[in-house]
Amino acid sequence: MTKEIRGQPGPQEAFLSTPADVCIYGGAAGGGKTYGMLLDALHYVHVPGFGAVFFRKNHNQIFSEGGLWDTSLELYSLLRNAEPAPGRSQWRFWGKGRRILSKVSFAHIERDLALRKWQGSQICGIYFDELTHFSEKQFFYMLSRNRSACGVRPYMRASCNPDVDSWVAEFIAWWINQDTGYPIPERSGKIRWFIRREEVVSWADTREELWKQFGLTTAEERSEPKSVSFIAASVYDNKALLKRDPGYLSNLKAMSLVERERLLHGNWKIKPAAGLFFRRTQVNLIQTLPLDIRQWVRGWDLAATAESENGDPAYTAGVLIGKRKNGRYVVADVLNQRLSASEVRKLIHMTAVADKQKYGRVVQRLPQDPGQAGKEQAQSYIKLLAGFTVKVLPESGSKETRAEPMAAQWQAGNFDVLEAEWNDMYFNQLESFPESKFKDMVDAGSSAFGEIETSPGYTGMSEGSLEKESYWRG
Repeated sequence: MTKEIRGQPGPQEAFLSTPADVCIYGGAAGGGKTYGMLLDALHYVHVPGFGAVFFRKNHNQIFSEGGLWDTSLELYSLLRNAEPAPGRSQWRFWGKGRRILSKVSFAHIERDLALRKWQGSQICGIYFDELTHFSEKQFFYMLSRNRSACGVRPYMRASCNPDVDSWVAEFIAWWINQDTGYPIPERSGKIRWFIRREEVVSWADTREELWKQFGLTTAEERSEPKSVSFIAASVYDNKALLKRDPGYLSNLKAMSLVERERLLHGNWKIKPAAGLFFRRTQVNLIQTLPLDIRQWVRGWDLAATAESENGDPAYTAGVLIGKRKNGRYVVADVLNQRLSASEVRKLIHMTAVADKQKYGRVVQRLPQDPGQAGKEQAQSYIKLLAGFTVKVLPESGSKETRAEPMAAQWQAGNFDVLEAEWNDMYFNQLESFPESKFKDMVDAGSSAFGEIETSPGYTGMSEGSLEKESYWRG
């Protein structure tokens, strides 16, 4: 029995049938964007010489669990004439006599310098998975490689999630309500035309308007305008996903306000601003610590410049967070001081001693700076805190990205904060994040929360006898 492969009714079908030269699909999470693009590439695999390339920002995004390659396995394995070639990051589609008929490949462009290896290429179908991860230069350079010798008209397809700071936001501005940030339903799927000259994009409703505007008279000149469409889709359009994984929608709803607006509702204007991450009215103040706290972590954000050495130095912050048996979180203590490098080390050691005496097992989590100096500093802190539970880990992503998971639980009302003298200082910085100059306590809290959510918690390991893996990931 042959299994029928087809797109879902709605935005995915519209994406698969658009005649636009360039089509950008999605603008929210869970809309079936990646699957839709992989399905779209099957339009021409029966054409001799057809080739398509899927681009992601880096290699890991292609081959990570459940990523682009895994999704292609799920789909293309259904075809009898399709054969994966993982060593070449490629699918081959065979014709009669085991002759390669067409190919669909996967590649990454991490930096603009990587564009050099595509010089001289002719790629009929170009697919950008998460277009906002790529630079404008990368997109338009690959558009110049979008050529065909197989008889299929060359085309480009892309998926994306909203990013107000991306060049894509300006490129698709006509399809987005600039007051609300949401896609305009009646414009979704509509086609417009553009010409790009001197890195400036000029738009028109028809290509004839561009012919007249730029004085294009020859057949070659009149082929210059490209047609573009943006098709909005969200998780609500992906009935197959909602049926297969009903919890996915709940996961999107549980995100922080900024990420929920972006990924669930497709808002292209929302951006981190004061009050959108943390507000003191979203938590409960408690006078005593509960007795059911199962895991303690103090996260640190380090600064090693005393106030007298610099006019306005950063602070060293340490935020202690506990997770209760019922799943709630408690902020039990916050330190925030301007200290010299030697004083920072003394503070951390003294705090580790006090935490152990008062709370028992407390993980002290510190950030690791990049490079050899960062590794040496990490090793010195591990030696300094011998006998304590300590983890020194590199940080990745922006401060806002690192704060998102904690902010989601904070906004959901799942945090308690112990009444103490430091409350106002702590709340003031959180409520002004990310616009505030100093973000030390936010970083420290994000680190502690991240450790709680990614570590196994109590595992029967005795204090002071940790395996290397538990505290060092270089």
